[in-house]
Amino acid sequence: MRNKTIVTRFLPVLLIGIFNGVLAAPAGPEQVLLQVRQAARAHVLAQAVSAGLSEPLAEVTVVPGSRPLAPCGRAVTVEAVDTRLPARMRFAAVCPGADGWRYEFVVRAQVSAPVVVSATEIPAGKVITDEDLLLERHELASLTDVVATPRAAVGMSGKRTLRAGEVLRMALLAAPVVVKRGDAVTIVARRDQIEVSMAGEALDSGARGALVRVRNANGTVLRARVTGEGTVEPADMPVTAQSPD
Repeated sequence: MRNKTIVTRFLPVLLIGIFNGVLAAPAGPEQVLLQVRQAARAHVLAQAVSAGLSEPLAEVTVVPGSRPLAPCGRAVTVEAVDTRLPARMRFAAVCPGADGWRYEFVVRAQVSAPVVVSATEIPAGKVITDEDLLLERHELASLTDVVATPRAAVGMSGKRTLRAGEVLRMALLAAPVVVKRGDAVTIVARRDQIEVSMAGEALDSGARGALVRVRNANGTVLRARVTGEGTVEPADMPVTAQSPD
């Protein structure tokens, strides 16, 4: 993978009660807003780490509501209501008790992290190599479906042409077809230290790890697992070191 300078800063993930942040002292409006902001920031950073992202950064803004926020004489809790999109989340602050209240806030977060992008245009169907990829910091509209490391994309192929500099998502990638219907294949059976191989013909197309039908040299049709370009192994064989996990 080509190197590219990325400006990063160390930012600890502050887990301060993501779903139940609590203020021990009576809370005024400013303290509640601060608590919501801290809880939301901790939540999105934890989401980013859970998605496999390294060194995530987050800037969080709590949108003031039109309804005045009354003081609370008890400990206020903060609950995550909707966190699917960082740019528009909802968190609720809850003042307990018969005379308490529940107030929902719209929270907007700008989250960035180093993610995998295409170093150059990658044609659809081309097997992606390390040289095709860069790691760059980008703002993320969603924390799901991201490609956090080059290793996750190497060996895959694009379902369509990937533009140079495009941020990769798993939905854009697929395992490449390495055995096509009608191809001559080598059927390799391994057990312990013994290996036997014979010629065959693929009756189906498949990516690495897929199960396909293969006709061997004796005319017998068997189910086989694709292990690489032009190679398969009987499906009833244990998965080998040469086979995908």
